Amino acid sequence: MAALPEFELFGASHMVAMAAMVAVPVALSLLVRRRDSERVTRVVCVVFATVMLVNQTVYWVFRFVTEGAGTFVREHLPLHVCGMTVLLSVATLLWRRRWTYELLYFWGLAGATNAMVTPELAEGFPHYVFFQYFISHGGIVGAAVFATWGLGMRPTFRSLVRAFVAMNAMAVVMACVNLLLGSNYMYLCEVPETASPFLFLPWPWYILWLEVLALVFFGLLYLPVLKIRLSSIVDINVNPD
Repeated sequence: MAALPEFELFGASHMVAMAAMVAVPVALSLLVRRRDSERVTRVVCVVFATVMLVNQTVYWVFRFVTEGAGTFVREHLPLHVCGMTVLLSVATLLWRRRWTYELLYFWGLAGATNAMVTPELAEGFPHYVFFQYFISHGGIVGAAVFATWGLGMRPTFRSLVRAFVAMNAMAVVMACVNLLLGSNYMYLCEVPETASPFLFLPWPWYILWLEVLALVFFGLLYLPVLKIRLSSIVDINVNPD
């Protein structure tokens, strides 16, 4: 049997996956906005959440069966940022809670977008892991975009602060977990193998650098919302009722 191809950064399959990451949430958002039906919106949310949850559950089973319980616990629990935001995506789509949306918006768009552009991935198309990876990470981005544009949810500046504080609190917890398990959750103990241009410093300095990057990315993600709100204030002042 011929070996499956290795992942090719910015190859055709990678570009298609990134295009789908944008196209799917835009299409779903247009659908629910044009139909303006709570029933349609609910169906879309449930189907989207189900795909995300089934994809992640099958992946857990796959890793547990192929790599064993020890490796599964050390490497594949949903304790990386992207693993957590998969669950936050499902929760946001099903229950539309503000706190899950806030974390999904900032953690998901900052982390999963980078993971889509510079994947930590060896398996290429059409390997199962290739599909699982891009459904998972693309789904995170898609869920955040859909919740914002399709469902009308919006982050605030306080959301940014809460997301940053929560990320650091989670890092403290994961540092303790890593000591207990000998793991590398949230990549606190070792730099991940990735083509990302942002990870160029050795341990532990890259962790401090990631703190700075997180604030920068969170700020950039908040800028469109801030611009819309400032424009609304200007419109109200210029054209009072």
